[in-house]
Amino acid sequence: MLNSLTINNIVLIDRLHIDFEDGLCVLSGETGAGKSILMDSLGLAMGGRSGRELVRHGTEQARVIADFFLPEQHVIWPFLKEQGLTHEAGQLILRRTLTADGRSRAYINDQPVSIGLLRQVGDMLVEIHGQHDERGLLNSAGHRKILDDYGQYSDLLGRVRDCYGNLTCLLVQLQAEEEKLSSAMQDEDYIRHNLQELTQLSPAEGEENQLADERSRMMQGEQMSEGLNDILSSLLNKNGVDAALRSITRRLSRMAGQDGGILDPVVGNLDRAADEASGAIAALEEILRNMEFNPHDLENTEERLFAIRAAARKHKCLADDLPKIMVDFEQKLRALEFGDEEVQRLKQEVSEARAAFHCAVGKLTSARKKAAKELDDLVKDELPPLKMEKASFKTDLMLLDPVDWGAEGAERVEFQISTNPGAPYGGLIKVASGGELSRYILALKVVLARKTTVPTLVFDEIDRGVGGAVADAVGERLKRLATEAQILVVTHSPQVAARAANHWLIEKSEKQDGGDVFTNIISLDNEDRQEEIARMLAGAKITDEARAAAVRLMQG
Repeated sequence: MLNSLTINNIVLIDRLHIDFEDGLCVLSGETGAGKSILMDSLGLAMGGRSGRELVRHGTEQARVIADFFLPEQHVIWPFLKEQGLTHEAGQLILRRTLTADGRSRAYINDQPVSIGLLRQVGDMLVEIHGQHDERGLLNSAGHRKILDDYGQYSDLLGRVRDCYGNLTCLLVQLQAEEEKLSSAMQDEDYIRHNLQELTQLSPAEGEENQLADERSRMMQGEQMSEGLNDILSSLLNKNGVDAALRSITRRLSRMAGQDGGILDPVVGNLDRAADEASGAIAALEEILRNMEFNPHDLENTEERLFAIRAAARKHKCLADDLPKIMVDFEQKLRALEFGDEEVQRLKQEVSEARAAFHCAVGKLTSARKKAAKELDDLVKDELPPLKMEKASFKTDLMLLDPVDWGAEGAERVEFQISTNPGAPYGGLIKVASGGELSRYILALKVVLARKTTVPTLVFDEIDRGVGGAVADAVGERLKRLATEAQILVVTHSPQVAARAANHWLIEKSEKQDGGDVFTNIISLDNEDRQEEIARMLAGAKITDEARAAAVRLMQG
């Protein structure tokens, strides 16, 4: 339950602290005293709307602290553990600060958290309902969850979600395989032709560079061979250099006997030169024999190199990627050859998964129908005491088209009402008047509170528009609801206030030194309660008759 609420610098509230009690807690006061500000402050602590206009004029920061005490078995504790938040046994403190420039910060047990997480926690602790509340019970989008929470068949919901997830996953796989098969079938001739070309070419990774290097070496060798042949031809021209040297050597040798030996060095040098020239010619001839060039090798190398490069241009890739392209074509052909078998297998799995999903959905629908009937009967039982004997209530389960079934099942859920016999059913907010709407919501909450995990319910002037016996019935139902949860009621109804276990008066005051107006809250004892209820009955001037009537209401 909500232990206390501390508010600083929120609009008309300067400093305010309220220690709440269990049971039915009533807050009353004249119009404009600040009751709505109090509710806004509580909502702020629960992660609700914030804005710089909430910060009290002339101050830099507003703050709200909500202190809760919760049983060990409450669902909030494992949730906090999942979020990595520590807590003391039983105690939970939510804090929200708001600066004058609109910046907001949130804390849970003094640990900073996001506003979204604060809102999640707040929704697990407090439900706030007003006469024109567009959320919760009045929003049909949330009716299915309300019914499911009431029915308490989370295992069936979990089974439906698991089956739907499995079916969705298989459908994605099937679609991918069907698209792959369809694409392969459309491009079969193209794929086969390209694969045949690449298979005949049989490119290898790195082959382009290898062929380019070989081609370069061959072209260089061809040029060198031509040059060496020209040189060799020059050396061998006119019987060759070595033959010419030897002829000169022979002539000098014949002259050597007449010169007294002076030509011997020349003869020796020329003889050695002739030997060297012969050796050089022989070596050059050997080199040319070893460098014998085959023009067909260059032609073949160039032809393959150009073929590989042409294939790379055709497939818009690097030459080294051609083997991968070939593998890709092979895989597409295999997908074509074996894809239909895979598609058929997946279709079978999808069929089985859809059958399991439909089976789980059927069980969930049956559980919802059972819970809806029980809820309808219990709500109908609550309407006559609220002076709505002719009204009716039903939970409408609208079956969706099977293609729209999802993780939450096969139907939309909407609470509908009929205010008079024979009148058509319609949505809560569309059919009911203000006073009727508040009583429908109260009847629903009385029933739902029997299974709710939310420890604190807040009704902000939910009894507006009703009075007399109806207001008395509302007060009786709120008191009974307070046995299931802590109830906070902001009310103008003396009949409701008279049922309270605890009563606080909200009033507007001026500071003693004049100037600012601020909102204050006072805990009322039994005598003060009697006076406040008399004021609620009589208005501005409290009469003895009003006081006597207040006593009778309090005595019940």
